[in-house]
Amino acid sequence: MHDFTLRVAVTADVADLFRIRTSVRDNHLSIEQMAEMGITRETLPAMLEGLGRGWVIEHQGEPVAFSMADAEEATIFAVFVDPAFEDQGAGKRLTLAAEQWLFEQGCAEIWLCTDSDPTVRSQGFYRHLGWLDVGLQEDGQTRFIKKAP
Repeated sequence: MHDFTLRVAVTADVADLFRIRTSVRDNHLSIEQMAEMGITRETLPAMLEGLGRGWVIEHQGEPVAFSMADAEEATIFAVFVDPAFEDQGAGKRLTLAAEQWLFEQGCAEIWLCTDSDPTVRSQGFYRHLGWLDVGLQEDGQTRFIKKAP
């Protein structure tokens, strides 16, 4: 990953996080769909504080990917990469940063959910990073877990 920088996300990144989130092809959500889930420009900053944390990958100073985690729930709930920057390692770096932070917070086992469609790239991506598929959830997503090293 040349010219890519990983850093902790801050409130000033919120507009970029929404831009990246709405640009993805897999698991796409609109601003309106996120608002229905309680994710808005007003609520997102609180998800970056306390037991929540986010990370950003920048390319030439511009955010192009991000991840978010919640230590209280022991979960990674967002990993998104601008389509123009896919397949360059950003998703892996962001996932590993979130995993490390969650384990440092004392989480013995962490989890995430992703699209159950086997053609969606996240299925293979998480398996490749050592996540274990523990089954279909009521909402139709697949739950993955990973134990602390």
